[in-house]
Amino acid sequence: MSAPATLDRAGIASRIPHGGTMCLLDRLERWTPGEIDCVANNHAQVEHPLRSASGLLAPTAIEYAAQAMALHGSLVALPGAAPSPGYIASVRNVRFAALRLDTVSSELRIHAERLAGGANEVLYAFRVSDAAGAMLAEGRAAVVLDSPVPMTAAEGLS
Repeated sequence: MSAPATLDRAGIASRIPHGGTMCLLDRLERWTPGEIDCVANNHAQVEHPLRSASGLLAPTAIEYAAQAMALHGSLVALPGAAPSPGYIASVRNVRFAALRLDTVSSELRIHAERLAGGANEVLYAFRVSDAAGAMLAEGRAAVVLDSPVPMTAAEGLS
C-alpha cells in the first residue's frame, strides 16, 4: 500500500487498528518520515466512545495522539510491509491545559513527532491543540512494537 499525502476518516481507519467510532481521527493533513499532523472533530459528540459521565476528559488526548502515532507508523512502513503492531508502554512529561476536550468549540489538531526509535520501540512527542493553536495536552510516549500481548492466567488455561 503506497503512502498518500492526505487521508480522510475511512482511509485512516483502514490503516490503524481502530474502527467504527473508536477511529478518532477525521483527517490526515500532513506527514513526513519524522512527524504527522491530523485533525479530529468528534470530541464534542455525546456518543463519543471515550466520554464519561463527566464529559470527554483531557487524558483522552493521549488516545488521539496514539492513533496519530499508529497512523504515522503505517505511513512510514516499507511499501508492501504490514505496519508493526504496537502499544503505548509509557507516557512522560504530560501536561494538560484543559480539564475536558468536549468543551473545545473548534476542531482538535493532533501533532506527533518521532524523536527516536528502532525496530522494537519508538519515542514520540505529541501535542493536541485547538484550531487556534492553544495547547490542550502535550507530552511524550514510548511505543513498543511487535511485542506479543501477555496472556492472562485464564487465557493460558484454555
